[in-house]
Amino acid sequence: MAEMRLRVDGARVGRLATSGPGGQPHIVPVCFALDGETIYFAVDAKPKRTRALKRLGNIASNPAVSLLVDHYEDDWARLWWVRVDGHARVIAEGAELDKAIELLASRYAPYRSSRPAGPVVAVAVDRWTGWTGV
Repeated sequence: MAEMRLRVDGARVGRLATSGPGGQPHIVPVCFALDGETIYFAVDAKPKRTRALKRLGNIASNPAVSLLVDHYEDDWARLWWVRVDGHARVIAEGAELDKAIELLASRYAPYRSSRPAGPVVAVAVDRWTGWTGV
């Protein structure tokens, strides 16, 4: 599991999978920060059609989520992926929100110059799964 954590922590982007009330999967890329057994990502200032994001609505109705981080190159012996399964909750205010934004700003320069207004999502990790060709 230590190797999986290192791979996730070193990745710049992951793909968040949620599902809504009807069970329809929804996958979006997210920037994230790993802190112990919690993964944080924020609603940020990148252009969006609405602030009522489908991922937030899906989490409200079904907090079970997965985050997939992977690496591809033509040398297939170097392929790997890690999937983190967990339960998400939305944080709109307070000390944990501030901590999450600090963690994200320490990883991503755009968040240092334009801090996310939030909310932030915290994913409590239930399970690590991975594979590598090495």
